Amino acid sequence: MSRTNPDPPEPPTSAADPRQASAIIARRGLMLVLSSPSGAGKSSIARALLRRDDNLSMSVSVTTRAPRSGEIDGADYTFVSESAYAEMVAADGLLEHARVFGNHYGTPRAPVEDAMRRGRDVLFDVDWQGTQQLRQNARADLVSIFILPPSRAELERRLRQRAQDPDEVVRRRMAKAADEMSHWAEYDYVIVNDCLETAVAGVEAILAAERLRRDRRIGLAAFVAAVSA
Repeated sequence: MSRTNPDPPEPPTSAADPRQASAIIARRGLMLVLSSPSGAGKSSIARALLRRDDNLSMSVSVTTRAPRSGEIDGADYTFVSESAYAEMVAADGLLEHARVFGNHYGTPRAPVEDAMRRGRDVLFDVDWQGTQQLRQNARADLVSIFILPPSRAELERRLRQRAQDPDEVVRRRMAKAADEMSHWAEYDYVIVNDCLETAVAGVEAILAAERLRRDRRIGLAAFVAAVSA
């Protein structure tokens, strides 16, 4: 009976080993935007992503409105005075900002850019207008995804089930949803949320691919030079 020698063991790898490329190639972070009409499931998708991805964090907006019951300053929002907000706008310290129902909201520039420099990705829950402003400021750093409901009837069902609002409120939200959905073509990707888990997996696939883009991997040239030497 013949016997063959087992394959020799693999030599241990070090931090400089090219086989550990994915771990040692520096990458610039990205800004991941999710937009959708109310009831399409954007918030549920965002919560799932944040639970499952340690390298993804939620952007915390500043606002001039008063905190609501249960809201935590610095976690839900950063609450600022009107004068402090005006100073941020004047100093170009906000990536996007808007006035909503008499209150100001905006995304601070410094913490987002600091996170991306450290290779971390930042998740945004903004509408199409906020996305346009972010794109003007972020350019190639932005990855935008629009979430659609599977049908108009399903969207209306979700709105009624979730909020139990009067018919007039639901009608207004449906009318607004039609306007919001008209902007779907302005986004890089579109996902139909007919199944939450499938929709989350779709966003995760987009995020994985975007993280591997050559122009985001700022350490790639040095790595290839070292491997080729």
